[in-house]
Amino acid sequence: MTKLQQLSNAIAFFLALSSSSFAQTTPSPEAQALIEELGLRAATAPVANRPDWRPRNVAVLVLPLPGIDVDEFKQALQKAADGTDITFLKPGDSSETQAQVLKSTDGFIGLCTPSVLKQAGQNLRWIHNYFVGMDMCKGYSETQLDTITITNTKRLSGPAIAEHAIAMLLALTRDVPAYVRAQTERRFQRSPQTGMKFGELKNKTMLVVGLGGIGTEIARRAHGLGMRVIATRRSSRAGPDFVERVGLSNELHDMAAEADVIANALPLTSETAGIFNRDFFDATKRGAIFLSVGRGKSTVTADLVTALESGQLGAAGLDVTDPEPLPKSSPLWDMPNVIITPHVAAASADTFRRGQIIAVENLRRFATGTPLLNEVDLRKGY
Repeated sequence: MTKLQQLSNAIAFFLALSSSSFAQTTPSPEAQALIEELGLRAATAPVANRPDWRPRNVAVLVLPLPGIDVDEFKQALQKAADGTDITFLKPGDSSETQAQVLKSTDGFIGLCTPSVLKQAGQNLRWIHNYFVGMDMCKGYSETQLDTITITNTKRLSGPAIAEHAIAMLLALTRDVPAYVRAQTERRFQRSPQTGMKFGELKNKTMLVVGLGGIGTEIARRAHGLGMRVIATRRSSRAGPDFVERVGLSNELHDMAAEADVIANALPLTSETAGIFNRDFFDATKRGAIFLSVGRGKSTVTADLVTALESGQLGAAGLDVTDPEPLPKSSPLWDMPNVIITPHVAAASADTFRRGQIIAVENLRRFATGTPLLNEVDLRKGY
């Protein structure tokens, strides 16, 4: 960026800040509470420093999600926009309508998909993705990588996903699937034939693979149940007080050998694809429980099946699989020591409510040129 461009952006930034005496210059109390509670991170630089930042209009795809008052959401967005025009889209709108809107918009709140990137005009500078996963944000050009800032809802679904992981873990250790099967057959069966011999969670070791927003929430809850928690992360050995030890990615197999429970909370990248394979399962403590709430493609399904059939793994709780949907022919469906849910761990009225609050907050930041929350590096995949 030339000095002239930098000066132009700076002038535009300060003009935007002074354009309205009613501009909201700080986060709402709800947004500030989430930032502090979940450790949401703001970008290091104001969005006004990005090339050709001019927040004239923003398109918003409004999804009718549980816990969301659509009218209230729209009103909050209008207030946060500080004079920036908003065009509201809905899922039933035609592709032609969406294409026409996206061609002229500066920002988009909705779903980052190949069609959105293809239809985007040259003025698009920001996309806020309603969900954490960036798997569908494909088809971008190198120019778009350099000019469009992407944000998402990372960390916002952490509490719901963590509760789902713990729910699967408790169900497996307390033989709940066997009792449910007996209930459907109207059998009062006190001793399930396929009962787990795992015991109680207290003093057992959980390994959280991927100590990000979701992994941290899983670790917090496991610690609260009396478990010893260890974890791996890519970036550093830093971790919260309730995690006893944080290892780096290359220590994964050694740490898996001491874990009674392994929780996969990894994003999908070129480095994590297929990381839970035969070598990994061979390195685990025999009889360990495997929980997967990250991404399905991080696990080699055939190797997972082999580990379960051999008893190397004692059980598995899978919210994500590869492929999705899981084929009816998969042996995982018939395994009594496996719980499968259809990629729904994040689904919660509270998750959607948090997503609404941060979408509004990021619109405020985009309109006023301040640093955005939850920026995504598409080259890294998260």
